[in-house]
Parts: sequence; C-alpha cells; structure tokens
Amino acid sequence: MLLSPQAYQRIDRELAKFPADQRKSAIMAALAIAQEEKGWVSAEVIADVAAYIGVPAIAVQEVATFYNMFDKHPVGRFKITVCTNLPCALRDGVKVGEYLKEKLGIHYGETTPDGMFSLAEGECMGACGDAPVMLLNNHHMCVRMEQAKIDEMIEELKKQGESA
Repeated sequence: MLLSPQAYQRIDRELAKFPADQRKSAIMAALAIAQEEKGWVSAEVIADVAAYIGVPAIAVQEVATFYNMFDKHPVGRFKITVCTNLPCALRDGVKVGEYLKEKLGIHYGETTPDGMFSLAEGECMGACGDAPVMLLNNHHMCVRMEQAKIDEMIEELKKQGESA
C-alpha cells in the first residue's frame, strides 16, 4: 500500500457513496486524494488505487490521463495553471502566461530548478468574467491576475516555500 491509512479512509468514504457494483464512480475522488498526498499520480499509485478500489488498472489510467488536473509526473511545490482558453485569452490570459514563463524562467510543462514552481496551461476554469484566471495547486482559484498580483503571489509563495 502506497498511501497513508488516512488516505485510504478518505477513499473508503468516497466508495461508500456508491453501490457496490459502481466502485468505478470513486476513481476521480480516489486519484485526487492520492495526488493530494503524493503530489502526483505515478504508475504505481494508479495501480495501487485500482487494486484498492477493485477495478482494472486501465480504468484508473484512463481517468488519470483524460483529465488534465492529474499530474502524471512530479511537479513543483506550487503548480500554477494558467487558463488560455478563448475568453481568458481575450482578456490577457496569454500575456499572463508569457509573463509567468519569463518571471519563473520556465515554459508550460516545466518546473523551476529548485522544485518550487511548475507551470501548466489549462482549459476553461469557469470564471471567464474574472479573467485572466489561474489555478494554484488544483485547488485555489486566482482571478483578475495582472502582473502586480502575480508578483505579489509569487513572493508570498516563495516565503511559504522557504519556511516549510
């Protein structure tokens, strides 16, 4: 078993929401729990989640590779996903992405050498009216992200990273 007992308890709570013959319905939640604990979903974690849920590993692999919220390789401590879908792009989403690439010295799909930041390109996050939008570590929505707010956010995250 690759996850903590607490993670498996959380997965059990998700499994309890579905009939016994619908265990596949808990795959997304189980992957999210695993990724939250491990930072990403390796092939070993995918196989472990599949075995624990009692479904074929390919069923879990399909979900993990279909949704871009699941990281199939290690990412930095802080993953910043920039929405570049059309509404955000029209409201400087592309410029925000370019600014972050320059500021962090990396491209989409890369991690800074210190392992602190990863940068990802994302699809619509459902907050078009607040564009440009970014998602921090798949959980925290950052809206109306102009350069000054980005600079402030990066500095705050660096401080958090240093104190950990």
